[in-house]
Amino acid sequence: MSKPKFNLILTNYCRNNKINLISEFRFDLKRRWLADYYIPSLNVLIEYEGMGRGKFGTMGGHQTIDGYTNNCEKYNAASIGGYKLLRYTAKNYGSVLDDLDKLLSL
Repeated sequence: MSKPKFNLILTNYCRNNKINLISEFRFDLKRRWLADYYIPSLNVLIEYEGMGRGKFGTMGGHQTIDGYTNNCEKYNAASIGGYKLLRYTAKNYGSVLDDLDKLLSL
């Protein structure tokens, strides 16, 4: 599943459930980190992890040790900042709807 399809699924779910969804949410002003999505009513950040290959068969930037380390710093800062964090890939994207249903029922 590509990020545009994930975006469509998530956007439709939020629209149908009258949930405010913010794309490209800047959750850290100092480091200027963005989360792919933010749901204010649940205080949850959602990240779609692109795990495909880069140009000419190389790994994408987030799959290198430096890229992965930067993501770890970002995700730790989000957790320390009090956000819930949900992460999805092309293999587990379908669970986003079940996960949001669980959070809504808390």
